[in-house]
Amino acid sequence: MQCEICGAEIKGEPFKINVEGSELNACNRCSQYGTSVSTRKPVSRKNAPVRQGIKNSSKPKKNPVTAPTEELIDEYEQTIREAREAKGLTQEELASKIKEKASLIKKIEKGDIVPEDSVRTKLEHTLDIELTEKVGENDWDTNTLNRGTTLGDIVTIKKK
Repeated sequence: MQCEICGAEIKGEPFKINVEGSELNACNRCSQYGTSVSTRKPVSRKNAPVRQGIKNSSKPKKNPVTAPTEELIDEYEQTIREAREAKGLTQEELASKIKEKASLIKKIEKGDIVPEDSVRTKLEHTLDIELTEKVGENDWDTNTLNRGTTLGDIVTIKKK
């Protein structure tokens, strides 16, 4: 058998070592380059009990529709541009203040891209603006949802 690190012929038992997540058979000299891999031992049931199929139902799960979340405002690009101009900054000056590229600011102000959370927070702090709004249960009005005909009213499903 050959050492999987240096290629030398291994005499006797090879050392099983772990090098960056890979198990290798190594010679005595190369065994220092990894950590020793011990043989697997079965886990005692006393130490690691196996859960039965019963789930803990004491914690109520949150409904994703009713949980309030934050969304980017509709006209974020116009808000950013107006706040930048009100502070008397050019796109390049704003970019250097928030340590981003000027091309990123240009694309955000044109609406070509949506700013990531890290960039959004930098812009909010630098320009003293709020670019997110909370959207939650109150935004879903039952009267607006039940207006008129829906796609489900029109479509008929054909079964093969």
